This record gives sequence, C-alpha cells and structure tokens, in this order.
Amino acid sequence: MVVYVLLFNARTENEGIHTLRTPDQDVVLMFENEDDATRFGLMLEAQDFPEATVEAIEQSEVEEFCEGAGYGYKLVPEGSLTVPPDQNVDRTDWDPNQPPDPQPDGADTAASDSSGDMSQAELDRIRRQLENLL
Repeated sequence: MVVYVLLFNARTENEGIHTLRTPDQDVVLMFENEDDATRFGLMLEAQDFPEATVEAIEQSEVEEFCEGAGYGYKLVPEGSLTVPPDQNVDRTDWDPNQPPDPQPDGADTAASDSSGDMSQAELDRIRRQLENLL
C-alpha cells in the first residue's frame, strides 16, 4: 500500500523526514490520503517549518526504515483531521542548510544482481539516503 510522508529537501542528499516527538520515541506519520498529508504540511508551514514535500512511498519501506532507525510509525487514516502539536522542538536532528554528502569516486551504484538480491554497495547507498531522512 502506498502512503504519504512529509519530507524536507526532498530528492536531495540532505533530505529530512517529519516526525512527532513522543516521550518514548520519534514517530513518522504515514498518511493514507495525499490531501491529508498536504493539509498537515501546510499547517506545519504556518508554524514556521520549512516547506514540506508530500512523497508517496510504499508503507512497508517506511516501516522498515523506522524499525531500522529506532523510530515509531503511525498510519493516519483517510479523512482524519490530524494537526501538528502546538509546541515544537527547539532544535531538530536535521539541519536544512547542511551541504549534501559528497559521493566517493567510483561509488558502485549497481542496483541488483541476477538473483534479485541487492548488492552491498546498493544497500549502503539506500541506508545513507534513509539516514539522511533523519
């Protein structure tokens, strides 16, 4: 199933994903409906957040990323009026002004081998991209 998440600096080496901080862990919101995600992003902008991009991603990929990063995740059902909390963190883990990480010369970007398994270089590249979402 495709869900929608909010990204900052989407499709760059310096992507950040929006999370809600709870006492236990940070939680990524996965919206079932693109319009609901867009509405939430506009409410964030009204709270002086940078402009967020709504991105469609497979739910299983978001869940896998969250589990690997120690984040929680929450599915926001279509039509739910989810609003950002009144109070935001003073300092984020993500710096919107951080320059992108340079790619090492000769980085292997092979997507997969004939068996369908990803190469270690491709897994490392995806891991770096997902870590940049933090």
